[in-house]
Amino acid sequence: MQQINLADGLVWFDNTLLSEADIGSVFEPEYWSKLNKVIGSAKGRGTTWFVQGEQVPMALRHYRRGGLFGKLVKDQYLFIGWERTRCYEEFMLLKHLRQCGVNVPRPLGAKANKVGTLFYRADILIELVSGARDLVALLKNSKVEHNVWYAIGEEIAKMHRAGVCHTDLNAHNILLDGDNQVWLIDFDKCEKREGKNWQQGNLNRLLRSFQKEKNKAGITFNEESHWRWLTEGYSTIQLTQ
Repeated sequence: MQQINLADGLVWFDNTLLSEADIGSVFEPEYWSKLNKVIGSAKGRGTTWFVQGEQVPMALRHYRRGGLFGKLVKDQYLFIGWERTRCYEEFMLLKHLRQCGVNVPRPLGAKANKVGTLFYRADILIELVSGARDLVALLKNSKVEHNVWYAIGEEIAKMHRAGVCHTDLNAHNILLDGDNQVWLIDFDKCEKREGKNWQQGNLNRLLRSFQKEKNKAGITFNEESHWRWLTEGYSTIQLTQ
């Protein structure tokens, strides 16, 4: 990982995958638009831009607050140190998960800028999982086979074995690519934890997500079969090494 200093902030990046000459500008959507390298976008709390880098396609996300407070302060966070910025923490957590063999997108770069003396704004670039769709989109129109449910459970167990609690584990944050390979995404505000008393809570949250999307989006989900296959896959991974 490389680090460069900016006038008002820091950038951390993987120079083997992010090789653009102007690293300070790659976190600005306008930079990619001028190069005609914006290949798509997705709306969420803000807009995630999909861009074509020199090495790999990437997803560019600006950190934004949610909830009522987010209507007042959209994208500023209290600064308590560079290594406590949300972008740096997510970047390092993704690196840790990759090193532990968990299938998450590669982190490519992170940028934090001071706003005055007390606050900062942040952006992150991660590898784009090309052709991937989230489980909600898939389950609205088709079934997911037994072996895929099993693989989802295995991937979650690998994440837990790495000591990472996904604080927003839901059906939208599980992707399948064109080869039905499972990916876990969106690790903002997630963290490493010790012990085992939090892992079942992660699974319970995911189950509630499936139940919610069954009623809201009409996804195909059967707790007696689909959830059982997922938990069977989960149980095959030894959680301690």
